[in-house]
This record gives sequence, C-alpha cells and structure tokens, in this order.
Amino acid sequence: MYLAMNRFTVPLENAAEFEELWLTRESKLQDMDGFVSFHMLKGPEDDGKILYASHTLWQSEAHFRAWTTSAEFRASHARAGQSRKLHEGAPRFEGFTAIQKIDPLQSA
Repeated sequence: MYLAMNRFTVPLENAAEFEELWLTRESKLQDMDGFVSFHMLKGPEDDGKILYASHTLWQSEAHFRAWTTSAEFRASHARAGQSRKLHEGAPRFEGFTAIQKIDPLQSA
C-alpha cells in the first residue's frame, strides 16, 4: 500500500470556503486502477489557522504515480488554482509506503 498526503495550513477566516471547495469538487480518483480510498481530514486550530490533510491510499506507489500523470488527475485539479488564496504557501506533500498492516476486519 502507498499513502499520498498533502497538508494545507488554512487561515481560520478561509476555512469554510476551503472546505466547500473540496466538498464540491469533481473527483476522478474512483476511475483509477489501484485507487483504494480518499480522506480529507480537518485538524486542530492553532493560532488562527487550521491544519487540513488530504490523503489517498493506493495499492502501490506505481498506481499513485500513474494517477499524477493521467488525464483524470488534470481534470480533478482543473480548479486547484482557486484554492491558492485560501491556504498559506504550497501544500506539503508526503508519501508513505506501508511496511505493516493490521486490519481487524481481515482477522475475524
């Protein structure tokens, strides 16, 4: 498994608009081979800012890399420039390869 994550620091006054942008976007992730799941997470507020993290889970890093060069990726990110004014700086990307998985649903 491979987890791809982007973190965003959003000023409190932009939080509602930032969330609306994500909640109304057209995602093409489900059209991609190797896609497992997506989550948009809202973190704590600190000093007038909120940390958000979007992450996708893929069957492999190769599946994620294929997504980043696909027509579906370009279509999904067509409005991405609109969010630049809503968060500070560039999103911070982090990618992780799973070395262990414990799934209570699989052990039952």
